[in-house]
Amino acid sequence: MSFDLAGRTALVTGCRRGIGKGAAIALAAAGADVVGVSANLEPGDEVAVEIEALGRRFNPYRCDLAEMPIEDNCVDVMMARSVMEHITDPARVYREAYRVLKPGGQFIFLTANLWDYASIIATVIPNRFHPWIVSKTEGRKEHDVFPIAYRTNTRGAVRKWADHAGFEIVSFRYLGQYPSYFMFNGFLFWLATGYEKLISRVPCLNFLQGWIFVTLRKP
Repeated sequence: MSFDLAGRTALVTGCRRGIGKGAAIALAAAGADVVGVSANLEPGDEVAVEIEALGRRFNPYRCDLAEMPIEDNCVDVMMARSVMEHITDPARVYREAYRVLKPGGQFIFLTANLWDYASIIATVIPNRFHPWIVSKTEGRKEHDVFPIAYRTNTRGAVRKWADHAGFEIVSFRYLGQYPSYFMFNGFLFWLATGYEKLISRVPCLNFLQGWIFVTLRKP
């Protein structure tokens, strides 16, 4: 990140629990005031209590990313981890991100790569089966599994929606993933680990890695 967070305003999506919650608390500890946006966020959630204990402001909004009740040009950085694969209207979400960011502000997100094997399998299997499958393979609670859409999960899609909204693409990177989906079976886990090593070491195969990490900037 190219600026000091002390005294800045950070918008964190999906921050009620898990990694999103951890990111929100870390940003508050770094001196940022935090705006939390989630479809199921409540004012008295644990994330709110912990941020306020740090002496930072926390403004929670229970809303859709495509329509945030937040003022124009008021956020320095917007962050999303494992959120963008769920949005169904990327044009509106990118425009909303652009609207709420200050000039020079950054929209940073980590999301699943559509060309990863897990994403391909997920697109084939109907969403209604995902909670049960994920609970059995990863141990995640079923109510923490949300429908996937993969509308902005390739380099081309990110470029398209960023250009339409007016963003500059600061960086676009492919990142590998830990093959946790296969931890239930030793042989499959071994195969998946080998696959991850191969696609990370061969440059022309990098586009198959599990994650895309994107930084966009509002001019």
